[in-house]
Amino acid sequence: MSRPAPTGLLITGTLALTLVLAGCGGSGDGTPELAVSASYMPQPITDEMAAGFFTVDNKGGGKDELTSVTSDAAADVTMHETVGQSMREVKALDVPAHGQLVFKSGGNHLMFEKLRRQLKQGATVTVELHFAKSGPIKVEMPVKSATYNPATGH
Repeated sequence: MSRPAPTGLLITGTLALTLVLAGCGGSGDGTPELAVSASYMPQPITDEMAAGFFTVDNKGGGKDELTSVTSDAAADVTMHETVGQSMREVKALDVPAHGQLVFKSGGNHLMFEKLRRQLKQGATVTVELHFAKSGPIKVEMPVKSATYNPATGH
């Protein structure tokens, strides 16, 4: 017949297990865990300016902020948000904890200004995303057709 464990031992064991599980949380510790997907650039219709789109996923428990974007394809890369019918340049965009920052046509987007080379469908543009807390992330952005729709893949 087994005997019940002393109460002090149960409390100590429960506390130790709680601390171990809390330490394994990773995403609950306030640290952002960023990954980028669905990046693309529609083939520019001018030789001077282009747009770029992608999604930043944050599986971590801490928020971050996209503070700038650089690329060797353009002299300037700026971030814009669209509110209603108006577009405005922003200096930073939030990446919420356990959330996404989405860049899409009609919403948040990048503007590549003063292009340094002609960007045709099939080419790839390298961009580097800079964040307030996380290290930079390099992204290979494929140039798609000017009418590309990510929902259909065409």
